[in-house]
Amino acid sequence: MNCKQLAKTIDHTNINHKATAKDIKKTCAEAKKYGLRGVDVNPQWVELVSQELRGTDIKTVVLIDPPMGLSPHFRRMDICRQAKKDGADELDVVINVIDVKYERYDEVLGDLKEICKILPTKIIIGSGYLTDEEIKKASEIVKKTGAFCVKTATEKDPLDRIELKEKARHLGIMKKAAPGLAIKASAKIQTYKDALMMIEAGADIIGTSTGVEIVKGCRASLKRKTK
Repeated sequence: MNCKQLAKTIDHTNINHKATAKDIKKTCAEAKKYGLRGVDVNPQWVELVSQELRGTDIKTVVLIDPPMGLSPHFRRMDICRQAKKDGADELDVVINVIDVKYERYDEVLGDLKEICKILPTKIIIGSGYLTDEEIKKASEIVKKTGAFCVKTATEKDPLDRIELKEKARHLGIMKKAAPGLAIKASAKIQTYKDALMMIEAGADIIGTSTGVEIVKGCRASLKRKTK
């Protein structure tokens, strides 16, 4: 994978709750400069991001209901519908982690199937909260929802504190349980080396706030090899 191809795997993320419009515009400018896949933000910034990315092929991605997907179904639907109106291209929706833990699988599936009708959807399973068997089951559910991608984690997920080798192992479980779906790895993927590890473990998309640093790291590595 060359550096341009790597860049096209990266959803450049700014979900800092203290972010300003200036910060979000900077994130969009970086995504355009470095040829990244998408810009992933909280719902209040979707309209601005959509405007900033107009005329490009960069996706406007919105994070829905972090960190554990506990909002009522009607509220989740309202947020997703508004995101579509505001110009979102994709939804990154957190599964209801508690419902997964308590094996309320019909409720989980019903909620997500309706959401997936709104826009192309990645479903975040919160793998840091789950056992291996729960990761497998959650991924199997995602396969049935109409989503195109299953994603590891988001902010405040315990996966943030798990070493990358364990995160890579989770990706393997997800890929095996949901064949045919894209896999998105996120949370604490900060360097070119981190991104490569995730891709080698099966990730198709990388969610990170350090997309620029990852691409720069790739370019620096390539320069060293050509000397």
